[in-house]
Amino acid sequence: MTSFGAARDALEGLALGDAFGERWFRRHRPARHAIDAIRARRTPPESPWQWTDDTAMALALYRVLTVHDAVHQDDLAAAFAAVYGADPARGYGYGMHQLLPKLADRPSSWREETRGLFGGEGSLGNGAAMRVAPLGAWFCEDLDEVAEQAAFSAEVTHTHPEGVAGAVAVAVAAAIAARSRNSAAPDGAALLNEVVERTPAGQIRDGLRTAAELAPDTEPWRAADLLGNGQRIRASDTVPFALWSAAHHIDSLADALWTTAEGLGDVDTTCAITGGTVAARTGLAGLPAAWLERREPLPDWLDAA
Repeated sequence: MTSFGAARDALEGLALGDAFGERWFRRHRPARHAIDAIRARRTPPESPWQWTDDTAMALALYRVLTVHDAVHQDDLAAAFAAVYGADPARGYGYGMHQLLPKLADRPSSWREETRGLFGGEGSLGNGAAMRVAPLGAWFCEDLDEVAEQAAFSAEVTHTHPEGVAGAVAVAVAAAIAARSRNSAAPDGAALLNEVVERTPAGQIRDGLRTAAELAPDTEPWRAADLLGNGQRIRASDTVPFALWSAAHHIDSLADALWTTAEGLGDVDTTCAITGGTVAARTGLAGLPAAWLERREPLPDWLDAA
C-alpha cells in the first residue's frame, strides 16, 4: 500500500532539512559562530535557504515513484541525469560529477558506470541515504518492500554494500515514522533497534547499534563525535547520527533539525536525512513560519501530470 501523504511530507521535510542545514556550512560562517547560533537557536536570517543535490535527487526519486509506484532503475537513472543537467552546481560530490553526465544519453549504462566508480569498488558515500526517506514513507505498510525498493534506488548510483545499507536504514526509519502517524510516538531506542534488524551487516549496522545504546540526552556534539557527522562523506559516518537525532525527536521536526545541526559536519545531508525521517510522521506542523517562507520552493514540475 502506498502512503502518498506521508511520502510528500517526507520530501518536504527532507528539502527543509537540506536547506536549513546548508546555512551552517563553514563557507557561510565559522564553526564557532555556527555552534553559538545553533545552541541559541538563532534562525539563519538569509533568504532564500537553497536546497542542494540532496533534494534534487530526492525530487527525481519521488517523481519516479509517482509515475511507476516502484523504482524503475533505468528511469531513475534518467531522472537523476535530468536534475543534474538542469543545475549541476547544487553541490554534487565527485562521483556524481563523473557518473551523471554519462547517464544523460544512456541511462541504462548505470549498470557498468556505477560499478566502475572509485576504482571499481562503487561509492560508499551518503548520496543514496540522503534522498531516500520519501521512498520509505511511500512503501511504509510493508517493511520488506521498503528495504527492497531502497536497495534498488541505491544501486543506480551507489553499488558498494555500505552505500546500499545506508539507503535501507534511512528508508526503514522513515517507514516506521510514517506508520506511527496516527498512533503514539515510537520509543527512540526501539525505533533504532528495529532499523538495526533490517539493515545489512556492516559498519552502518554497527553504528546504528551504538546509536541505539546512546542516551537520548547525550549532547549532540558528543553523539556526532561518537557516531560521525558526515564529514568523511561516507554513509557509515552519516546515517547513525542523523537517525539517532531523528529517533529521539520524532515528534518535533524543529528540535530534530537543531539537534542534528549542532553536530556540524556535512550538515545539509545529516539534516536532510533527519528532516525526511521525522516529517514522515509529523509533516511540517509546528515549524516557525519563517522557516517555510525562507526555504526555496520545490519545482512546479514535481506535481505535473
